[in-house]
Amino acid sequence: MKIGIPKEVKPLEGRVALVPEACGDLVRAGHAVFVERGAGLASGHADEAYVAHGVTLCPDAASLYGEAELVVKVKEPWGPDLEHLRRDHLLFCFLHLAAEPELARRLMDIGLTAIGFETLQRAGDLPLLAPMSIIAGRIAVQQGAVHLMRPEGGPGRLLGGLGGADRGHVLVLGGGHAGGAAALLAAQMGARVTLLDIDRHKLQRFHDLHPGITALHAYHERIREQSARADLLIGAVLRPGHRAPHLVTEDMVRAMLEGSVIVDISIDQGGCVETARPVTWEEPVYRVHGVQHLSVTNLPGAVPRSASQALSSALLPEVLRIASGRWMDDDALRDAINTRDGELVHPAVKADLGL
Repeated sequence: MKIGIPKEVKPLEGRVALVPEACGDLVRAGHAVFVERGAGLASGHADEAYVAHGVTLCPDAASLYGEAELVVKVKEPWGPDLEHLRRDHLLFCFLHLAAEPELARRLMDIGLTAIGFETLQRAGDLPLLAPMSIIAGRIAVQQGAVHLMRPEGGPGRLLGGLGGADRGHVLVLGGGHAGGAAALLAAQMGARVTLLDIDRHKLQRFHDLHPGITALHAYHERIREQSARADLLIGAVLRPGHRAPHLVTEDMVRAMLEGSVIVDISIDQGGCVETARPVTWEEPVYRVHGVQHLSVTNLPGAVPRSASQALSSALLPEVLRIASGRWMDDDALRDAINTRDGELVHPAVKADLGL
């Protein structure tokens, strides 16, 4: 199969879907791999490294898409990407269509088959979303800690506190990969951490994981009470394929502390905070009711070296399955299809968009 890896065009998105070593394994398996010139530079992978592994470099996006049968990229098609996609392409990337109705319609108009990283499930887990979620959870805490500083617009709170000064309070909504990574890092930094979820097993796991984490059921009133006391609120709610529910209302945001920080990791799926809106790393922070909001749709794009390595290792087995030509016999890949032959076929996305 001819596999194409384009350069990401979303603002300040430096990840690449597959690192040179992964491409080498695909070449050794008998596939032709095409990479757009410069696709790996921001993540530390020179064009020469790809060539050394048997990859064919394409000078621009048009030639890359012209060669490819299977297009493997990181983020959803953005801007000029859509001009190059064809009906006969098989697209494999993050899609998040439940929050992107216009993109869903565009892909349906093109008529291609699109498989979403975020809708691929194996053994009850999300193997392609998981590593990016862990990175996003950690970045959420790191960025939150920075923006609690007064020069960044915060109240001047040291998240972990110290002797003679109280600890900051971090509220995490959701105990999945992203929320779990955020809660653990915040606790390790010395913060008081409250994690809310509706899964009793997750609550017990986080209670046992670290003494600094208080894990409680996510009752509506509890979210209201805890958000009003939080210095940093991290939204990490996920319903695979579905748009994220608004668990934090505008009234709750209005009641939060002046200068406190919200990082809505769920923004890719529409966001779990009512006042959150999608932004890029070019202008990542804005204020609503005195509360700082950071709702970048590609948080892991800030650490492209680490993120590309982690994503590539998770992606390679799936790309090999697809390239084998028998991927429709694989239940997980087949069930991860979002669009095909001009139709929206994924049940969760279809239900949320009403199509």
